[in-house]
Amino acid sequence: MSILVVGGAGYIGSQLTEELVYGGDKVKVLDRGYFGFESIKHLKEGIELVSADMRNVPSSLFDGVRVVVNVGGLSNDPTAEYSPVANHEMNVTASYELARAAKDAGVKKYVLASSCSIYDRGLVDESADVLLEEGAEVNPQAAYGKSKLDAESAIFPLQSKEFKVVALRKGTVFGVSSRMRWDLVVNTMVKAGFLKGALQLNYNGQMWRPMVHIQDAVHAYYMAALSDMDGIYNVASFNIRVSEIAVIVANELQERGYPCKIESNDLAEGIRSYRVSSEKIRSLGWKSKCTLREAVNDIIEYIVTMNNQDLEWDNPVNYNIKWMKTIDACALALGIDRKSYECI
Repeated sequence: MSILVVGGAGYIGSQLTEELVYGGDKVKVLDRGYFGFESIKHLKEGIELVSADMRNVPSSLFDGVRVVVNVGGLSNDPTAEYSPVANHEMNVTASYELARAAKDAGVKKYVLASSCSIYDRGLVDESADVLLEEGAEVNPQAAYGKSKLDAESAIFPLQSKEFKVVALRKGTVFGVSSRMRWDLVVNTMVKAGFLKGALQLNYNGQMWRPMVHIQDAVHAYYMAALSDMDGIYNVASFNIRVSEIAVIVANELQERGYPCKIESNDLAEGIRSYRVSSEKIRSLGWKSKCTLREAVNDIIEYIVTMNNQDLEWDNPVNYNIKWMKTIDACALALGIDRKSYECI
């Protein structure tokens, strides 16, 4: 019996697939290769790859599958706002349909990638600035956070004694992946500091963010898939102000001989701020294993290594929203209707 990883060639999915394969698990990957399959080519002998859109899967997908881990779909606010229909189709409708079909096929567990952005309250007064637990009242305003909450609401009623459901509400992920992204706050800061020698902070970096290192996220998914846990869990390595991230990034770059300064402004448009408690999953044995400083140095080392190999900084495939817009632009130039090729 295998573990099915939906979105198994993505930023988190590729690392989870690798962890499962190296752990000796039988792995099936569902991914249509929107960002390519380069991230998992070294695993091709250890996986069964199903190249298909999560909105239109083959009837045999769940054959021999005991657990589904769904890390597919759109993964941030810009992409959700750019394509709200696709955001709902994948993050809500397809996620639910996969869960329903999995249950009908006798799959034992379904693990959903959710998000701490569900808790976003924007800029609030200090009295409301508290650590939020899984039972906190939520009312996300952005399309991405709302889609994750809607998916949870749709899928959990499917839970039964024979079919367990887990939702992992992750903080903002950071760190090196074989499908690298440069549009995540820590990764972006390290890149900007390395290339430009300056970090630009809106709202003076006062906003709080729950952060999770990519390997900590992978360990949470691994644990959710292979243990008997069910329910909703916050997954954050730590909570930190964006200004503190900037200080750590700048200091680590400077210590390695790369000058970096911090510039701030008072712009508050689009600001998100929230903190969460991860004590529930920690009580089951999950713990963060990588500090922010260690991760920043890993990213710097990755940059230095790749820069010596002519790293293409502006390659849109490493930025989710840029890649979506690039594919749309190419389709438009070729006279292809967006719906006909299902860009996203």
